[in-house]
Amino acid sequence: MQHAAHDDAQIGRILSRREILALLGLAGGGALAGCARGPETVTDGIAATPTRARSGGVARHPTGAAPTTAVAESLPTAVPRCVVRPEQTAGPFYVYDPALERSDIRRDQASGQISEGLPLALEFRVSRVAEGVCEPLPLAYVDLWHCDARGVYSGFGEGRDEDFLRGYQRTGADGRARFATIYPGWYPGRAVHIHFTIRGASFNGYTFTSQLYFDDAISEQVFAQAPYAARAAQGLRNAQDGLYRDGGEQLRLALSESGEGYAAVFDIGLQLG
Repeated sequence: MQHAAHDDAQIGRILSRREILALLGLAGGGALAGCARGPETVTDGIAATPTRARSGGVARHPTGAAPTTAVAESLPTAVPRCVVRPEQTAGPFYVYDPALERSDIRRDQASGQISEGLPLALEFRVSRVAEGVCEPLPLAYVDLWHCDARGVYSGFGEGRDEDFLRGYQRTGADGRARFATIYPGWYPGRAVHIHFTIRGASFNGYTFTSQLYFDDAISEQVFAQAPYAARAAQGLRNAQDGLYRDGGEQLRLALSESGEGYAAVFDIGLQLG
């Protein structure tokens, strides 16, 4: 199927390390003062301010069973929990539908069919970063969407009458939002990825948009199994993907084994003014 060319276009203004430190009110790479989840250090990297919303291991075994509710707490040591992350393009096929508020996004609501693939339990921990303080951000809407094992998005093309693998959740008082989904497939021209946005009434009309990436070695092992293995080839590796090269390392999930699949926690701090 055809995918929009703008999926490869970078958006958002990239901030320097000095700008990140200035945002947090720090003179150097010290701890974040008053971080609600404990002191964290600021590391070298990139970040972005939100832009206005646009319309528009070991190989595991794929199964139709729901992922376990236990979610990994470990994160890459180079990335602090209250970190501002790179913003990237929304890419193709975002759909807003109030009926998509749900935690388990694997099921097509019309047919009841569950997308086949390796279970993935994904937890977002969203924080607000301002004046040197990092605290959980409640009542933020986290939207998630990605292609299935065949490389097909719901709502468009082959999946135009379906709504599988897309949905949103509101963060609780602890800034957390949880999803049950599957390991995404791939399509030509892109590395394996998941799209997400974070929006809310307190955002003053702004939306943070970016993408999540996966370790190449894990993807290779996953795609050697059904239902992914039904396709003859694999998409781009991370280093071949133009978007990944613009900050994707900061957006790569740290996966841990969970039941028959994987689980991951993704921490993100947002500057909301």
